[in-house]
Amino acid sequence: MRSALALTLLAGLLATTGCSTAPTMGDNKGVVSGAAGGGSTEGENTSLEKCSESLGTLAIEEDTTAPWYYHLREHQLGSTVPVLRLMIQQSNCFVIVERGRSMHNVMRERELARDDESRAGSNFQKGQLVAADYTMSPAIQFSGKTGGGSAFGGGLVGSVFGAVAGSMGRNEASTTLLLIDNRSGVQIAAAEGTAKNFDFGMLGAAFGGGAFGGGGGYSQTPQGKVVVAAFADSYNQMVKAVRNYKAQTVKGGLGTGGRLGVQGGDTDASKEVDANIKAGNKAKKK
Repeated sequence: MRSALALTLLAGLLATTGCSTAPTMGDNKGVVSGAAGGGSTEGENTSLEKCSESLGTLAIEEDTTAPWYYHLREHQLGSTVPVLRLMIQQSNCFVIVERGRSMHNVMRERELARDDESRAGSNFQKGQLVAADYTMSPAIQFSGKTGGGSAFGGGLVGSVFGAVAGSMGRNEASTTLLLIDNRSGVQIAAAEGTAKNFDFGMLGAAFGGGAFGGGGGYSQTPQGKVVVAAFADSYNQMVKAVRNYKAQTVKGGLGTGGRLGVQGGDTDASKEVDANIKAGNKAKKK
């Protein structure tokens, strides 16, 4: 009985390997999905934190020279910017301004207008670009696969299921987002997020839907999905913090020397140090 079942499973596995179904629109959505148009959204994740009013304009700067960026490329994953931009616009916390590759097209249209190549009334004039109040910098602190193994019994049946379960792995990611004030260069906020998921590898994909939940398409980008989920967690944490934002202050003003003075220095804090030293010396003489 077990041998017959095992042969049936093997036959099904061989029959399905190399077969595919027609694509269906809108299936297999990730943590960040849907659309945004201005302040309106459609099909967004209901777990995404939102703001009742926008807090300013925002540009995203991704460090393409960082090691984590090359790690994404090794897994055929592209830039994190598009999904971050969608998520941020859906939250209504910031208004996104273009500072990426499309900025070349923005400036090229202005060059055409300056050269009188644009039609009359195109209205490309100076002073129309919107400044970015803030810059957000994403980073991946950790992304990798852990776990795996078989929970099924021995024998031929156990070998078949063990091969499937043995290809199962847990993907984990930890990400950070930094928010910088462009006018002062001061860091406004920082947030960390984490996420994890499971995938069943190529053997699990061959079984399609059913008990394995449609592993075929999902097993192709498990790390991509968990990275996006980690960034969504980071962003949710940041939104919670900036909604209750309280500016940090330094006595005497930011950038005027700080409160950690040194002997003989010119800052207010350093002068206080010198004054305390003199006062202490006078007290000892008495």
